[in-house]
Amino acid sequence: MGALSERKMAIVRTLVETAPDRVVGGLHSALVETAYDSALGGVRQLVDCEVAERTLRNSILQPVAPMFVGQGDDVHALTFPGRALGLLWRGLRAGHGSLIDHAAQLGRADGTPLELLMEAYDAVIAAAGADVRAGTGPHFGAVAAACDASRQNGAELLAGCLDIAPIVRRATQRLPEWIMHPGGETAAAARLAYKDTVALADDAGPRFFDMLAAQMGHPWMVLRVICAVMDKPTERYLADSEMARFGAAVMDEIDASIAAIGGLKGESAAEDGRSAAKRVALVVQQILEVETNVDLTRDHGWGKRVHQQRASLAAVVEGRLKDAEKAVLEALPMHTPKHLRTHRQIARLTSPPELRHLERARTLLAFSDELRTTANYGGFSSARGRLVEKLSEYLSQYVEEVLELIRHAEVEDTAVAAAFLNVAADFSELVSGEKAGELVRRRTHAALTPGSALETHS
Repeated sequence: MGALSERKMAIVRTLVETAPDRVVGGLHSALVETAYDSALGGVRQLVDCEVAERTLRNSILQPVAPMFVGQGDDVHALTFPGRALGLLWRGLRAGHGSLIDHAAQLGRADGTPLELLMEAYDAVIAAAGADVRAGTGPHFGAVAAACDASRQNGAELLAGCLDIAPIVRRATQRLPEWIMHPGGETAAAARLAYKDTVALADDAGPRFFDMLAAQMGHPWMVLRVICAVMDKPTERYLADSEMARFGAAVMDEIDASIAAIGGLKGESAAEDGRSAAKRVALVVQQILEVETNVDLTRDHGWGKRVHQQRASLAAVVEGRLKDAEKAVLEALPMHTPKHLRTHRQIARLTSPPELRHLERARTLLAFSDELRTTANYGGFSSARGRLVEKLSEYLSQYVEEVLELIRHAEVEDTAVAAAFLNVAADFSELVSGEKAGELVRRRTHAALTPGSALETHS
């Protein structure tokens, strides 16, 4: 097979240049072992060059690059259209290629002082800000039009972000320290960066925090930096300030998460249960973040809202835990036969386990299992403890009853009994740990193959 024609390569080049970073990264990984002299060698060279170019672009435009997301119309964060980033870079390449080449050369050179490299990057950023405001050339005009279409005054907001980008670039270097060790010298450094920002423009403060948030894996944690700069403000002061939307965004996200957790029904897969429990952990962390960094009043305002969110989260979680108990009883049903004089319940083994009951129980038990480290901080450790105690007792009784029926040859179909015991083992592992599940499996094997080993009771 020969190399691609020039026409096809042109099509591939256009596709690669306009594809999102994650797609280009995926292509790069897929082609990493492709020989340069093979049929796809030209494509690999093209992708390699594009990856190198985007790495340079993201380094130079680092303070603003993460803000180009989707359609650029996020109501909770300052974002710009994703396609505008490529247009911005192409405009810079066309009009300020020498500045970019100089910055790239410094980046490749050994021993280049970091401050000198940042100054070279900042020169490109300054040119970008001026050209976005002026709408210079087709590329920058398209950038301005795209940003204005996504939000009111979008082009001016982008230019404003580019104005303070040098300050944000240096602040980003210290951001991990500000997040992990707020207060003291770190808070003083954050205040100084904020002061330098608002000295450039009175309305630049919120943009400064928007840009920092875009650099974070958890953007809502910017509230920690805001409150350090404001020296743990009261909720009224913060709610009445231009930073109010950052706190409101965290609480809106908490509400959305609680609603999503409440929607966990268990009809899908165990991983959904674990994902919901991780969302619970996130909500607990977010609530603690607000409580720690803002001086709240419980009876009204944000303090009242956060208190209600704590109560709502606990109620939703406890509801899912109750559902888990019901689901296990449905998946491993027991009944009291009419012919027995006692009221002792025995396992119902007349038909194989029902898949829908099993999936629901596994999902909800996975949810409970994943809550282990969160329950205490979230205020629902007692509810989870009661569930674990009840289900441990029920599962133990269920296993004993099935094993007893097998020993006395009172099972119509041993395959059905084995299937239910396998389910009980899985559930025991989720409720009481890996050893509990393994014990049930060993005892099941011993009961079904009595000649191979003695049944283990402990």
